[in-house]
Amino acid sequence: MIYEEGRISEGTEIGKIHIAPQAIELIAKVSTMEVKGVAELSGGFTGEIKEFLGRNKNAVKGIKVEVGEEETAVDVSVIIKYGYMITEVAENIQENVKSSIEAMTNLRVVEVNVHINGIQFDDYEDKL
Repeated sequence: MIYEEGRISEGTEIGKIHIAPQAIELIAKVSTMEVKGVAELSGGFTGEIKEFLGRNKNAVKGIKVEVGEEETAVDVSVIIKYGYMITEVAENIQENVKSSIEAMTNLRVVEVNVHINGIQFDDYEDKL
């Protein structure tokens, strides 16, 4: 496996396989949203400014990956639903993202950092 032009590249008998970092970001996004207690992904203030200015066109909101030759690190920024144990949800995100990326690619996930950017109250807002 080699790192080539921002992509993971692996040769087979009949050709090459390229995995773009954006594909890994999408795996991380889906596996994060599968976790019970996650309301939504959050790009944070700087992420939202970059998105507004069009500088984050290919990036997945709330997900940042760093990809090496054989490993990757992931940062996930989320909003948690009110009533869920924050640390439990964050640990579930870490486990699900790691297992999903490793199951779908040949990459080893060395870290999954979870940033909690807020709490979504939904039904509770009316009672406040």
